[in-house]
Amino acid sequence: MPTWTALSQVSGREAADRLAELCDELTPEPVGSGVFEIEDGSDRWEVGIYFTEAPDEIGLTLLAAAQGAQPFVISELPEVDWVAHVRRELTPVEAGRFFVYGSHDADKLPAGVEPLLIEAAMAFGTGHHGTTKGCLEALDRLVGAGWQPHRVADIGCGTAVLAMAAARVWPGTILASDIDPVAVDVAAANVIANGLDGRVECIEAVGFDHPMLDDAAPFDLVFANILKQPLIDLAPDMARHVAPAGRAILSGLLTTQADQVIAAYEAASFDLERRDDIGDWSTLVVIRR
Repeated sequence: MPTWTALSQVSGREAADRLAELCDELTPEPVGSGVFEIEDGSDRWEVGIYFTEAPDEIGLTLLAAAQGAQPFVISELPEVDWVAHVRRELTPVEAGRFFVYGSHDADKLPAGVEPLLIEAAMAFGTGHHGTTKGCLEALDRLVGAGWQPHRVADIGCGTAVLAMAAARVWPGTILASDIDPVAVDVAAANVIANGLDGRVECIEAVGFDHPMLDDAAPFDLVFANILKQPLIDLAPDMARHVAPAGRAILSGLLTTQADQVIAAYEAASFDLERRDDIGDWSTLVVIRR
């Protein structure tokens, strides 16, 4: 089935949400929409509208003009099995002792590694992105230094690759949460596929807002591989849920955004222990005072 996309940009989240909402009234109706911050500090937001029928170009043009947005750019996408395509493109990734691979690369599994089977699916975190790789390398250094936390959580877990990595090297149950129910389902399936059922508990939650997370706190280690603004917003709650001398491994932020996140966590009683950059992406390890 062919798919059409219509993309625009507008200033401010409220205006972006309003534009996406108005697009729902078009005929033919879109099958979905998304609003995404352009991570360059400009407060510009991209609005993406998705159709299975050719959209009303005139209606989109009038809506964009009325809302002060850029004109929509409309594209027809070819029919592609994207999961199969991604599987072909993804090659195994080594990050310290961790080896992230898909089932199509099971024959490449070397000896002496901690394997993490992650299939291409509708959730973030295959290990190939610089943010996930940076978090895995930060975890590997903590293990190498002999540090052993007793309570670990992965906030915004995506595929649960970080939670599963922690479960590979430390005892106990790891809590993995995500705001997206699809990600939680994918994470739970990955946990079973990796033989970690009962070791990683996958839950749907916004940040730390879940009874299981409240009951398990304070944590000795929290992963949060999300985005700059959610990381900043999460800082006070992170301080309430991380034990003194506990650590948080933070990523999902551009190198140009790292100083803002560091400042937010220093204000929330954390000290920066280490910063590592992979390409355009930063990973931070912070310690709770």
